[in-house]
Amino acid sequence: MGVYAKKSLELLREKIDLIEVVSSYVNLKAAGRSYKGICPFHDEKTPSFMIQKGESHYHCFGCGAHGDAIAFLMSYMKMSFVEAVETLAERFQVPLEEVEWEKRDQGLTKKDLKEALLKASQFYHYYLLHSDEGHLALKYLFQRGLDLDFIRLFKLGLAPRKGLLFARFMQKYPFSAELLETAGLLKTLDNGKKKVFFSNRVTFPILDPGGSVIGFSARKISEETLGPKYINTPETPVFKKSHTLYGLSFSRRRIAKEKQAIVVEGQIDALRLIQAGFNITVAGQGTAFTEDHIKELLTLGITKVYLALDGDEAGRTAISKIGNLFQKEGVEVRVVPIPPGMDPDSLLREEGPLAFMELLEKSQDYLSFLLDYFSKDTDLSSPSQKNHLVQTIVKRIRSWDHPLMVHESLRKLARLTQVPEKLIGVGQEEMRRSVYVKREGSLSEVAIDPNRVLETDLLRWLFLLGESSSKLLKIIQDNLKPLHFATPICRRLFSVYMDNLAEKKPTDLLNIANNLESAEEQLLFSEIVQKKVNTERAEEGVVETVTKMLQHHWMEEREKIKIQIQSGRCTEEEILELAKRFDVIKSTPPEIICETP
Repeated sequence: MGVYAKKSLELLREKIDLIEVVSSYVNLKAAGRSYKGICPFHDEKTPSFMIQKGESHYHCFGCGAHGDAIAFLMSYMKMSFVEAVETLAERFQVPLEEVEWEKRDQGLTKKDLKEALLKASQFYHYYLLHSDEGHLALKYLFQRGLDLDFIRLFKLGLAPRKGLLFARFMQKYPFSAELLETAGLLKTLDNGKKKVFFSNRVTFPILDPGGSVIGFSARKISEETLGPKYINTPETPVFKKSHTLYGLSFSRRRIAKEKQAIVVEGQIDALRLIQAGFNITVAGQGTAFTEDHIKELLTLGITKVYLALDGDEAGRTAISKIGNLFQKEGVEVRVVPIPPGMDPDSLLREEGPLAFMELLEKSQDYLSFLLDYFSKDTDLSSPSQKNHLVQTIVKRIRSWDHPLMVHESLRKLARLTQVPEKLIGVGQEEMRRSVYVKREGSLSEVAIDPNRVLETDLLRWLFLLGESSSKLLKIIQDNLKPLHFATPICRRLFSVYMDNLAEKKPTDLLNIANNLESAEEQLLFSEIVQKKVNTERAEEGVVETVTKMLQHHWMEEREKIKIQIQSGRCTEEEILELAKRFDVIKSTPPEIICETP
């Protein structure tokens, strides 16, 4: 990720209409110069969520929620800071220009690619509904139980048998062949000629979490079509299979709210469930379900996942692997007993949503499933085979990252297999392992630094609550200066905020981001604002953090003087002076200024 040019962010800030953004998700009613609605961040019956016309901030007088358009998308839609910026830029037609250190390949921007993909989606959808060839495809879809409501809701389409039709349509727009190929809509053959990537296939648009088209999954409807049953857009700058969850744009909000998700195998399974009201459903994207897919769901805070894969042996094998990845992260896994020979799509068509709901309620915990799965061809009356079965599952459990989950799962395994706990290692010394597991590196990751952790906590309180709470802001202003920050990058972010405040400039998230000067600063800023703060303990949290920072700075000052005295480079007079300074500092420990109104 690069840093956006200041002029781009300034233009975006001018163009954003907060009322337009929020009214897409909250029913707002005009009341004079104000707009009121039921707060989306807490349960209430009387509207206390308000936006003043012309202002760039919302405020809830019930729960204290406060922020700008970016904060709203981050809190309500669970977007990252960058996703929120890009979503708003697309909505208000503001091109985001990045600074030079991250040049885009061939000068093509994500916005260019998404525009081409959107036009392609519109063409495919129109062609399915309004052409003779499309009517034949519709007949096939109707036979599969997909009605017009489904087709229109999810914008299914048809790539014509003759690619020339698609090429001519796209020529009406300023899309170069280079851009269309980068977007995955064209491909270059071995002879150097270009050909459309999709032909004679029903298309399913793949959307990013914000709802923009980033690619297609396409199913052949005729045996004369070469290739596998499904093909997907190849990897592009906007589409990464291992990171993309199909259906997430429709399910993201509810998943984040309920902290649970349903995982299925196929696109139609996902869409069918979403249409039936199970809009917490996602599917992988033509590849095995990966750790990156799981990270996408962990970002939304899930604590439980239902695996509703096909009711065949391949589906059970996939459940064993996918469930292990979730359990490894401490997520509760429930296995939905899809009948043999069926999938969620066929189940909904034949038996309806209530039948699927009953299966969710009958879902089996992962450990019980695992025992059934591994014992399928095992003679449990044989000591040798039972030992092998138990040790196989024990080995898997011990690979999980959360010691408490490991401990409790081993105890449960002992009960399920009727084996004494001590024989499968419950409580053994090897279970005492480090809770911290180093993750894959990233640009923003650094070795654990307690100063940095403390200072980013303080910045989070400042950035997310500073504008809405004059009391918290005063505590920070009265006690902290840049010199109290031991980490240079945190000191810089603090200075940016305080300089804006002193100069009476806006201190909203977009304006702060506009003042950042390096990729590292923007990465840290995104990391800071992405994490939530508990507004109920805001004052307590700020006082605690400020106190720790002041104490650390006080101790550091003393330590610096001691090092100088012991360096052997000072005269006796200098040592005496340093000793006096040390005594003065030691006798005046920091006291936080916290005035009460």
